[in-house]
Amino acid sequence: MIYTKQNILKGAIIYSLGDTIASVMLDQFLWIRLLGMLFIGATIYAFEIPNYFIWIDKKTAHLKGINKSLNKTFLAIVYFNPLWIARHLFFIKLFSQHYEAINMNLFTIAFWSFVVNIPISSIANYIIQNKIKLDWRFMASAIFSGLMAIYYAFSESWFG
Repeated sequence: MIYTKQNILKGAIIYSLGDTIASVMLDQFLWIRLLGMLFIGATIYAFEIPNYFIWIDKKTAHLKGINKSLNKTFLAIVYFNPLWIARHLFFIKLFSQHYEAINMNLFTIAFWSFVVNIPISSIANYIIQNKIKLDWRFMASAIFSGLMAIYYAFSESWFG
């Protein structure tokens, strides 16, 4: 298990930046939300994502070629599933102090957000898992997730 200062800093900055861009675009910026997403990026995401990527490498180490590439991509997509998206939306609602919006509808939004995003997510996760060295995967994934944070923020309008 790893949890480094470098990943803490990357997670804090990149995840909070992506969410802040989304919140500004939607005219929903709040300092408490920025600080909350900074905290989540530096703690939960900075811990679990790099460790999951290490697990993916270990789990697929015996595979070769396209089978290995596709398995690594699939395992990354499975991680960033509707439950992960719902949890991310939960954090947004929590730190935006929209407690009334924390309900089962977050799962519906997360499900459709995930389904619609599969083509883009598949390409991005293929590149992240197969073309980027392990030491840089969390940063690459965080940048992609930062961009996706913008998409997730809009997902509520589109799928809610």
